[in-house]
Amino acid sequence: MIPPQNYLSYILILILVSSGGYFLFKPSSKSDSSILAQSTPTPTPKPTPEIIVQSQPVKALPGKLDTVPMFNSNSPEWVKTEGILLSTFSPTGKTVPEAHLNFPFQGRFDIFVHHQTHTPKDSQTFYLGVILYNPGKKSVTVDILQGASYQTKDAPYIKLPPYLDNPDNTSYSGPGDRAVLDILQGKRQSDFPEKLVIPPGQSRMLMNLPMPVVNLEKPINGRSGLIRLKSSGEVYAASMMMFAKKNTDGKERAPTLEEWQNLLNTGKLATPRDKIPTPPEQIGGQLIYGRVAGVQSGSKWLGKLTDNPNGKDFTIPESGQGISYPIASLKGGRLGTEQNQTAQMLVRYPDTAYQAHGNYCVEYNLSLPLYNPTEQSQTVALTIETPLKEDKLSRGGLLFQNPSRDFPFFRGSVRLKYTDDSGKLITKYIHLWHKTGQILEPLQKIVMPPGSRNLVQIDLIYPPDSTPPQVLTVKTILTADN
Repeated sequence: MIPPQNYLSYILILILVSSGGYFLFKPSSKSDSSILAQSTPTPTPKPTPEIIVQSQPVKALPGKLDTVPMFNSNSPEWVKTEGILLSTFSPTGKTVPEAHLNFPFQGRFDIFVHHQTHTPKDSQTFYLGVILYNPGKKSVTVDILQGASYQTKDAPYIKLPPYLDNPDNTSYSGPGDRAVLDILQGKRQSDFPEKLVIPPGQSRMLMNLPMPVVNLEKPINGRSGLIRLKSSGEVYAASMMMFAKKNTDGKERAPTLEEWQNLLNTGKLATPRDKIPTPPEQIGGQLIYGRVAGVQSGSKWLGKLTDNPNGKDFTIPESGQGISYPIASLKGGRLGTEQNQTAQMLVRYPDTAYQAHGNYCVEYNLSLPLYNPTEQSQTVALTIETPLKEDKLSRGGLLFQNPSRDFPFFRGSVRLKYTDDSGKLITKYIHLWHKTGQILEPLQKIVMPPGSRNLVQIDLIYPPDSTPPQVLTVKTILTADN
């Protein structure tokens, strides 16, 4: 007869034996709960990360944003219903007037879209559409200068090494990452025509592209796109999501221009809505940036890094010293500089971000005229890195940690131009995949002979789904020779 206190032990024996497992049992007078407690391993506590303080000056990034307007459609990020994502059309005659922001574009402007979907009804394909409308009395020509769009399924979020040479855009982690390098390289995909001619009072589709989820391991897909345009006259723009229509044979087809126009005229904002952002005047409490849906002022940041605003040189730091400049600094993440680089919103929906936090798809063009005034050869290290986010530097310098946090905060490519030791102009495209707080090897080392100059150019389009702020660090490496 099995003693009552050993019932659970014998049951465990039977389960393990029946499943082909092995079990060594020694009768014990202890209670079953004691036996189980002894057999459960105690989890090893994770070591406390080592905080590393990089004690060096952090200065505001020279330059400023231009005033080119950007149509920024990023809210809601995850879409489950058909509807309007962002409309700058006039609200006149619309069924839901509050869904239209009444902002016409003319001349240079950009369109950025970034949306995702999961588990749509019956696995129907969602289409992401962008429509342009000419409200005037003359035809308008819209030149598509560059344009690129990718699906998440064709550019999945994957782990990559910290640095990869990427001249042909074969390394990427996410559709936004892949799209913005195409634009940095001046490309226009075949999905986008060279120009659109829009007759007065008519519309044309700029984008009408699918996001299918069938035959995927998980029914999740998305699409990012960046398009640079120039219009000869006023145009309105709108982005929308619509399920594919079906032919009589049951096969899916893309929505027509008329179907998109009907959605624009009668539809409401797509759902679910994102978190309500924190009002700018709020002091204390949780800071919620929110997702962006509106028109921002600024598409490009042009900056020249010199010793002073009127200087022509960037004198390299003393041996062993460095200096850092924030990239995409924002409220709550100014790294002691009091500089908020975030693009301001010209129009927006009331439940979306007050500013374009993160500066997604803003191009940074940074020139660095290095000068070595010493009589010795010096090695200068350039690094784009992601310190721990702080508004003020609590320990007098940038904070990093070992081990770094596990989530990638920057995944995108940069273009680097400089002159090598032989006097040859070098252009590199390098993909970065960096975790927050990660200690990194330099992006590039440049040898500076005594009294020499070297103009370095660093360009990037801030990749969607990266998390600011980053810094550009310039450091003169301490070596035995210097």
